[in-house]
Amino acid sequence: MGRMYTPGKGISKSAIPYRRTPASWVKATPEDVCEHICKLARKGTTPSQIGVLLRDAHGIPLVSSITGTKIVRVLRANGLAPEIPEDLYFLIKKAVSVHKHLERQRKDNDAKYRLVLVEARIQRLVRYYMTTGQLPPTWK
Repeated sequence: MGRMYTPGKGISKSAIPYRRTPASWVKATPEDVCEHICKLARKGTTPSQIGVLLRDAHGIPLVSSITGTKIVRVLRANGLAPEIPEDLYFLIKKAVSVHKHLERQRKDNDAKYRLVLVEARIQRLVRYYMTTGQLPPTWK
């Protein structure tokens, strides 16, 4: 599949293991993993950062193979999920930073173009999240 705003058609990516069961060397129980996830979320860590921390610091390769659910679903079950999805949050953050840059550098035509692309991506995601029910229909 091609990229949205560039001509590349790259296929380089990582692949998760085929087996759905946890590896034999993983000694963590689902309760311990859920406890770690909730503790990190209370500190203000994003779900993707939680996955990286569990992988690097605690030796938990894939949360869904141990707990049977994904990190965001564990957070939602405990009432700790973010109110807007993480990818949408970071796109909005990027659009705000480009907008601030354009206030200082009004003639930066490339930044104007990139802002249009980022805002288009935000609109696509918002439409998707509204149809799936993750955002309310009146969200702006």
